Amino acid sequence: MPAAYILMFGVMILGALVQWNLSHTFKKYSKIRLDSGLTGRAVAEQMLRENGLTDVRVLSTTGKLTDHYNPIDKTINLSEPVYNSNSVMAAAVAAHETGHALQHAMGYAPLKMRSALVPVVQFSSGVVNVLLIAGILLLQSVPHLLLAGIILFAITTLFSIITLPVEVDASRRALVWLERSRVTSYEQQPLASKALRAAAYTYFAAAIGSIATLLYYLTIYMGRR
Repeated sequence: MPAAYILMFGVMILGALVQWNLSHTFKKYSKIRLDSGLTGRAVAEQMLRENGLTDVRVLSTTGKLTDHYNPIDKTINLSEPVYNSNSVMAAAVAAHETGHALQHAMGYAPLKMRSALVPVVQFSSGVVNVLLIAGILLLQSVPHLLLAGIILFAITTLFSIITLPVEVDASRRALVWLERSRVTSYEQQPLASKALRAAAYTYFAAAIGSIATLLYYLTIYMGRR
């Protein structure tokens, strides 16, 4: 058990460092003006046009770091600091989210797998914590309760793992297009790469954290005797 606690503590520290790095990077590169002068919205719209996607809308959403692509209504939702900004960070984020739209249009397999898991993950997120806590409290009398919670949590872990290639591929598409279209200059291209790398680290940390948590609960279940 001590090893499990140390692992969980290490994961918490890793998650905190990754989030700090993302916030620091976002703040730093949000201050560097894009040489092309395009806003996040303009970057997304131009990337859509050049790839022949005319049925995807670019919208503004509230909050910070809330940028996402919605495959259900085909909308690229950019946070206000990205939507209206003409910074390197805004261009990188906007191109990344547009990369998801391109994945959707071409039927990118990992994205389809992740989308298929969304309803299950949404269901499990509402009950998994209750099952895990109740399962630990009633471990000796009703061990299958914890097992049910572990199975549901394993699905969310699988979701985190599948998310990794989806996000990495979207960033790859974004960087290739930014360079080819000359939206980012030669000097700014490495900065856009660093910005997207900082965002990617959060998904790796989430996957590692989910795997570690799953192992933690498995350790409890397997050591019940």
